[in-house]
Amino acid sequence: MASFIIEGGHKLSGDIHPQGAKNEVLQIICATLLTDEEVTVRNVPDILDVNNLIQLMRDMGVSVAKQGIDTYTFRAANIDLEYLDSDEFLKKCSSLRGSVMLVGPLVARFGKAVISKPGGDKIGRRRLDTHFIGIQKLGADFHYNEQRGTFEIEAGHLTGTYMLLDEASVTGTANIVMAAVRAKGRTTIYNAACEPYVQQLCRMLNRMGARIEGIASNLLTIDGVGVLHGTEHTVLPDMIEVGSFIGMAAMTGSEITIKNVSHQNLGIIPQCFRRLGIHLEQRKDDIYVPAQESYEIESFIDGSIMTIADAPWPGLTPDLLSVMLVVATQAKGSVLIHQKMFESRLFFVDKLIDMGAQIILCDPHRAVVIGHNRAFRLHGGNMTSPDIRAGIALLIAALSADGISRIHNIEQIDRGYQNIEGRLNAIGARITRI
Repeated sequence: MASFIIEGGHKLSGDIHPQGAKNEVLQIICATLLTDEEVTVRNVPDILDVNNLIQLMRDMGVSVAKQGIDTYTFRAANIDLEYLDSDEFLKKCSSLRGSVMLVGPLVARFGKAVISKPGGDKIGRRRLDTHFIGIQKLGADFHYNEQRGTFEIEAGHLTGTYMLLDEASVTGTANIVMAAVRAKGRTTIYNAACEPYVQQLCRMLNRMGARIEGIASNLLTIDGVGVLHGTEHTVLPDMIEVGSFIGMAAMTGSEITIKNVSHQNLGIIPQCFRRLGIHLEQRKDDIYVPAQESYEIESFIDGSIMTIADAPWPGLTPDLLSVMLVVATQAKGSVLIHQKMFESRLFFVDKLIDMGAQIILCDPHRAVVIGHNRAFRLHGGNMTSPDIRAGIALLIAALSADGISRIHNIEQIDRGYQNIEGRLNAIGARITRI
C-alpha cells in the first residue's frame, strides 16, 4: 500500500492542465464493444480505473493499441465469449465499478452477459436496479446466481420501449442507451441523466450510426439500428479535477491558471465556488484563480446560512462536495454541506476535525462547516483515503496545513487522478510517494 508524505504550507503557482474525464472515458471504452470496427479515443487519462478497464478489454479479446501518450484504438472484432463466463473475468469485474457498463453493449451485440457485483468506492449503497430494470424492459432476462454471486443476462433480441427511470443515474442511463441503440424499434427514456458524460457518449454513438435524439435533455429517443461503425472521439477535460484545482488554489492562497477546461461543460461548478467567496476569472477557455488571503461564504438573500447540495445535472455533481467541504474550513462564515446521493461520503470529516477543522457532522448526509477565516491553519495529520474524492480533499487539506501529513491508501486517489503528485510538485507542492 502506497502513501503520500505532504509538507504543507507551500504556495502553488503556474499553469496546470486537467486530465481527460474519468467518468466519461469509462463509458466510451465500454461502447467500443458495440462495433467490430476500429474506434479511436483521445485524451484518455492514465489512471488506475481506466487502465484496469483497458486491460479487461484486452483480456476479452479486444485489440487495443496505444497510438500516443493519451490516444488508444479499440477493435472488438474477436470477443472471447467463453472468457466472459470465467472466474478470472468475474473477479476483475468485481474490483472495477465501471465494469457494470459492459452489460448493455454485450447484451445488445451478443445477446448475453455475465457480471459480478462491481466494486469501486466505499461510499455507501450504490444499487444497480436502474441498469437492470431498464435493460429488462428492452427484453433481457436477468438471473442471480447465488453460488457464484453473479448476474446472468440473456436476450434473444432486444425491442424498443418506453421507460421512466426511477433515478437519473449516469451509468444507468449510459448502460441502457448502449443497449437500446441496437434494439429493434424505438426506445424512449424519460428521467435520463444528461451530464456532459452522457452527452458525449450519445454524440459518439450517433457518429457510429446510432439515431439518438434529445441529447442534453432528460428525454432521450432512440431508434435502434442493426449495425454500428467505427469512429473517433475526444474525451472532455475532467470537470471534477478542474473543481479540485480551484479548491486547491483557494485553500493554499495560490495563484494558478487551469488550462483548457471546456468551460461550457462545467455547468454551475464555477458559480458554487464563487458562493464560497472564491474569485475566478474565465480567460478564453482557461480559469484563472488569483491568490486570496481570505474568502467569505455568501448567505442567502434572506440572511440564512448557505447550503450547498448535490443534484442531478445541471445541478452540482456530488463528486465535488468533499472538495467544497474542505475549502469551507478556511473560509469566513458557515455553510451546510448536504450530500444527498451517498450516505457514507461525509464520514471522512473526522480526519479533518483531527487536523483542527470545525465541522459538525449532523447525520450521514449533512455537515455544518464553521470557517476559520485563516485565524489558525489546519495542522498536519496521519490519515487514510477512503475513496477517490475524499482522498483528493484530504490532499488539499494537507497541502494547506502546517507541518507534515501522511495519507495512506493513495491507490484510491490514483484511481481518479493522473500522476497527481508530479503535476502538483511542478507548480510548487511538496509531495513524496512512498
